[in-house]
Amino acid sequence: MPRARKAFHRMNGSTFRDIEKLEKDLWSAADNLRANSKLTSSDYFMPVLGIIFLRHAANRFDTATREIEKDQASGKMPKRAILKADYVRRRALWLPEEARYDWIMAKPDKSRLPELVTKAMVAIEESFEPLLGVLPKDYGIFEPKVLEDLMGTFNGEQIRNASGDVFGRIYEYFLAEFSMQKAHDNGEFFTPSSIVQTIVNVIEPNHGKVLDPACGSGGMFVQSSHFIERTGEDTAHKVVFHGQEKNPTTIRIAQMNLAVHGLEGRIAEAITYYQDEHNLAGQCDFVMANPPFNVDLVDAERIKGDPRLPFGLPGVNKGKKVQNGNYLWISYFWSYLNEKGRAGFVMSSQASSAGHGEKDVRRRIVETGDVDVMVAIRGNFFYTRSVPCELWFFDRGKPQKRRNTVLMIDARQIFRKVTRKIFDFTPEQLTNLSAIVWLHREEKDRFLDLVQQYFGQIRTEAEAVPVALDSFDAELAGVRERVAPFLKTVQKLESADAEKRQVLADTAAELEQAVAPYEADRAALVKDVERFCKDCAKNPPEALKRQHALHAVFDPIAERIRGLIKQVDLLFKLSARLVDLAGEVSVALSEEDLVSAQFDRRGTARLVRQLDDTRKISVAQLRHAAYFHRQAAWLLDRFPNAELQPVPGLVKAVTIAEIEAADWSLTPGRYVGIAPTEEDEDFDFEQTLRDIHTELADLNSEASELASRIHENFEELGI
Repeated sequence: MPRARKAFHRMNGSTFRDIEKLEKDLWSAADNLRANSKLTSSDYFMPVLGIIFLRHAANRFDTATREIEKDQASGKMPKRAILKADYVRRRALWLPEEARYDWIMAKPDKSRLPELVTKAMVAIEESFEPLLGVLPKDYGIFEPKVLEDLMGTFNGEQIRNASGDVFGRIYEYFLAEFSMQKAHDNGEFFTPSSIVQTIVNVIEPNHGKVLDPACGSGGMFVQSSHFIERTGEDTAHKVVFHGQEKNPTTIRIAQMNLAVHGLEGRIAEAITYYQDEHNLAGQCDFVMANPPFNVDLVDAERIKGDPRLPFGLPGVNKGKKVQNGNYLWISYFWSYLNEKGRAGFVMSSQASSAGHGEKDVRRRIVETGDVDVMVAIRGNFFYTRSVPCELWFFDRGKPQKRRNTVLMIDARQIFRKVTRKIFDFTPEQLTNLSAIVWLHREEKDRFLDLVQQYFGQIRTEAEAVPVALDSFDAELAGVRERVAPFLKTVQKLESADAEKRQVLADTAAELEQAVAPYEADRAALVKDVERFCKDCAKNPPEALKRQHALHAVFDPIAERIRGLIKQVDLLFKLSARLVDLAGEVSVALSEEDLVSAQFDRRGTARLVRQLDDTRKISVAQLRHAAYFHRQAAWLLDRFPNAELQPVPGLVKAVTIAEIEAADWSLTPGRYVGIAPTEEDEDFDFEQTLRDIHTELADLNSEASELASRIHENFEELGI
């Protein structure tokens, strides 16, 4: 089975942050309009997704038109009438004029917007059969002014020039936000991208038939496409997506999601317990899913004898209902695979150690040798449920030497805090978990490639450190120069408060005393960084021995970075305090002394704000270099020989005999043990404060929403 060799892909940091800001700004504007329109999330979410789709379709259409015109002008394409197929080949929809965003927005009578947008959706469906009956057409629920503002939100220059990748991210971001608001089907239509990405990274769906029999919004297909395209391949030529979903509205969301990403899929409306609309048992190269957990109403009589259940039913109650549907799903996923297929899916953490009939099914599955990897995920990764879960992975093409082992990964201590209630994985955490699987599969080269890429990123970030510090130094010098004449003059002014004048002098002295060691430490750090970068460029860290050597070299540099960050923060705090004190002293001066002092409070305060901006940039740049060093160190310290070995609290490869001895449990925590307590040398005080601020903001928002709901309930009761 061919595998993608590229380890991982990363956007430019500033580009990534720009897109994140754009996503948040768009959501904030759109959600604010919803609040003003008195529509619920359930009313609002499909039309909003439709507007994103319409804007994206227009962008792709315009891009394809320019490409066609360029190809015709250069002779690459004959000068003939342009066909719909010319757009399809460029992964764009041909849009009739009345379906083009600019044409709609140019109409002077904005009172007709709901009608025009609805007609645009109908026109797109009529011109592209796969979307027939899919796009939202209920724009009459909007007041024209609200719809105009909503469409204006998605008509700014940045969004008009956005690429397909950006629109895909925006669409997924809105799906996530609506899911957190439980806008549809209790929010279960959307699987968080961290979970999907983990599944994709492990099974690597890069060819053949890909099935998701509980496909929701189609996120598994989208992430699979991203995985394929990062290797330079064309998704349309590599895979065929098949899905089943019971909810017709969710199917529409999925089809729009695919269309936004320039993809197509065969999605059937079906209840997978009873239906196999695509007839793919034993034919799939990849299966991936996030099925509903712990369903207990499946009719045992209807599924008795289903060929997709070769391990038998997990347990039937007196009412002839399957007591828990988890192992029906698990059996289906295994049965859909061909002889070399892989599956990855989300499952309730209860399932891995469940007893009775479920244990019997689990034993039979383990005995096939096809269980490849188990990953435990902590709670709060999902938007509508806080319970922990596990990711299961099958590989029916496992080599014989590994058929007796299962890789157990306990990732419950690996996470990033997004909000008070929501966690996810960073891109690097995702990749590091993948690297463990590579070692399990004896793909040592991929592990070494990843560590080498981390050192390349360290070098890139470290090379930018001197420039960032230069900007901070320049702004610091500006503040000191601006305040220095005032400090000198104020000591001679009789109207100056003596006590405040002394505090001001002490603060100025403290600042000057802090500057000298900073400058010395900064010079030493920059010298070491430059030496490291030259060494890294001259002799790239391709071999393991070389990687360990560079790890050892950068360790003390990382320690110096942590120290310099504290010094930069101290210099800013002292500078800000000095300017505040100077302002307090100047306010108390007589008019004559104030003129003599010539202290520009506003101008100096502006310099302090600029100093804070450069401080943040400098500190962020320093942290970036240290951050990527931590990623390389995380891998090298745990797997020093670039070979899989047990790591307490994290990972262990266990044999089927060990699993049998543990009552056929597949719970990773039962095997990996407990990690030793480590001192966190990289404790981030500012990040901790940001986390506290995030929690407080979330609590305030929830309190506001609750108060509003109570008020509305009282109004309905006439109180």
